[in-house]
Amino acid sequence: MVKNFPFLGFGLGLRTKHYPYILKNWPSVDWFEIISETFMGAGGRPLYVLDKIRERYPVVMHGVSLSIGSTDPLNKDYLKKLKELAHRVQPAWISDHLCWTGVNGHNLHDLLPLPYTEETIRHVSQRIRQVQDFLGRQILIENVSSYMTYTQSLMTEWEFLKNIAEEADCKVLLDINNIYVSSVNHRFD
Repeated sequence: MVKNFPFLGFGLGLRTKHYPYILKNWPSVDWFEIISETFMGAGGRPLYVLDKIRERYPVVMHGVSLSIGSTDPLNKDYLKKLKELAHRVQPAWISDHLCWTGVNGHNLHDLLPLPYTEETIRHVSQRIRQVQDFLGRQILIENVSSYMTYTQSLMTEWEFLKNIAEEADCKVLLDINNIYVSSVNHRFD
C-alpha cells in the first residue's frame, strides 16, 4: 500500500473563527487542514463552509479521536463517519495521533503517549492496518507531545515511530513542536 503523498505547499488549519475571512477573501494558501471530528455531523454551517472551501482548495483531514493505541476495540461508528467524511472531502491524506485517548469506552479528552515496546508496535500496527483496510487508503500517524514516560519503554520515540511506520505500512506526520515539548519535558536534545 506504499504511496507517495503529494507535496501540497503551504497550508493552514481551518478553524471556525476564520470562516468569514476565508469565504470573503479566498487567501493565498495552498491547502487547509481540517479537524475530522468537527465535520462528522449531519450537516450545518461547518459542512457548508467546508464544501465551499473544497471547491477552491485541497484539504487534508487530521483527527484527534481515533485512539489507535487503546486496548478498546476500534470504534466502528467513528470509523464509519471518518470514511463518509473522507468520501465527501476527498482529502489528500488522513492523519491522527499515535496515542490513546480513552479506555473502557470512556474518552479522556487527552492525547496520551504509549510505551515504546515491541508489544505496543505489534498492537498499534495491527490496528493501523485495520483502519487502512477499512478506509481503503494509507494513513499518517503523528507523534504526540508527552508529559510522562513508561518504565517499560525499550527504545526511543523515533525508533518506535520508524518501526510502526514500517510494520503498519503507514506514513508519519512529524510534529516538530511536539518533539520540542517532549524534549523539554524529558530533557533530551
